[in-house]
Amino acid sequence: MSEQTATQAFRDPRDVSGPVAFVVRVVEGIDAGREVRIDGTEPSAVLVGKGPSATLQLRDGAVSRRHLSLEIEEGRLRVRDQGSTNGTRLDAVEITDAFAHGGEWLRIGATVMRIELVAAVPAAPRKEEAAFARVIGASPAMRRLYPLCERLAKSDVPVVIEGETGTGKEALAEALHEAGPRARGPFVVFDCTAVPANLVESELFGHEKGAFTGATSTRKGMFELAEGGTLLIDEIGDLDIALQPKLLRAVERSEIRRVGGTKPIKCDVRILAATRRDLEQEVQEGRFRDDLFHRLVVARVELPPLRKRAGDVEILARHFWKALGGEGAPPPRVLDAWSHHPWPGNVRELRNAVARQIALGDLDMTKLDASAPVKNDAVDEEIGAILARNLPYPRARRMVLAAFDRMYVAQALEASGGSVVAAAEASGIARRYFQIIRERLGK
Repeated sequence: MSEQTATQAFRDPRDVSGPVAFVVRVVEGIDAGREVRIDGTEPSAVLVGKGPSATLQLRDGAVSRRHLSLEIEEGRLRVRDQGSTNGTRLDAVEITDAFAHGGEWLRIGATVMRIELVAAVPAAPRKEEAAFARVIGASPAMRRLYPLCERLAKSDVPVVIEGETGTGKEALAEALHEAGPRARGPFVVFDCTAVPANLVESELFGHEKGAFTGATSTRKGMFELAEGGTLLIDEIGDLDIALQPKLLRAVERSEIRRVGGTKPIKCDVRILAATRRDLEQEVQEGRFRDDLFHRLVVARVELPPLRKRAGDVEILARHFWKALGGEGAPPPRVLDAWSHHPWPGNVRELRNAVARQIALGDLDMTKLDASAPVKNDAVDEEIGAILARNLPYPRARRMVLAAFDRMYVAQALEASGGSVVAAAEASGIARRYFQIIRERLGK
């Protein structure tokens, strides 16, 4: 299609009134004729690329798996390159992040696309939810997710939950569990970053007595503990690649084999996975198996960071204030300061700020930087003592993490008056997982 013909086919933006949508159509290249429509109701940004997660999937060999994303913001189409190999051009300009208004040419690899502005089809009215189970938020970014979450909760397919640290991935996973048919079964969390690499297989799949030094009895793993319920594999992007084939077999066959065992054990478990990493990028760089990625990403939910959830800070702050035992309501001055904070630590940082405000009183939030490091001589002394022993890195790291867990749990329990429920809530982790850490430390 010539540029002149495509330009004549484009609808003049001035002819469009009311809500808008965009159609991105391939006009040149091997995929000519393919298109995608973006109308602002999508639960996350629309991906264009040759990977399986792309909504507009292309066969052009010069296009990356996740080449670019498309998203409507304030009546414009935001085009963001996703770190592609060969770049993205909007008209004649190479861009990483830009807005289109309609009528532009989009070039990636040998593929040319046309961006067209069209009138949006009015959506059927639906109840405007402000929460999905324990996940709270009335912002458009969150409300777009709730219909998808409702459908996923009723199904049994694997789901990958993506998002920055602190966005509430574990809370969403537990909400999917509680709103689904497995709600009466257990909800088990396994954090790939919290267990030493040499113990991950045993923790996930269990072990037989005598399987290795220290295995004095048979022990069930997370799959067996989650029987009839849901297993959340948190930070799955950090799982050692040597263990990924075993996880793939467990997911595909619904059976596991304990370390040191010979008998396969059937497991009726729904798998949810959470990650702060870009799994497709991990696949490209050889750190995550392509076959496991395809098996897990049957569905995916991308949680937006708090800075993109307009209006949700106040809603969440009031919720946490009540849940953590605050009297009355948060002071208006503090609420206003929280509403203007960038929250790099997302919902978890906000929850901790609320807990700190309740515990320490009416702080001057205009001067308090929640992300500022706190000097702790006891911590420095213990870590210094570990480093002074010149231990191999894996052993030193385990000892430092154990020291951190011990001090963190002690501090959280002290702040909550000994309540495990309140300490887990303020810490931003599920109480079951907090209890596991506490029991491991003998607290």
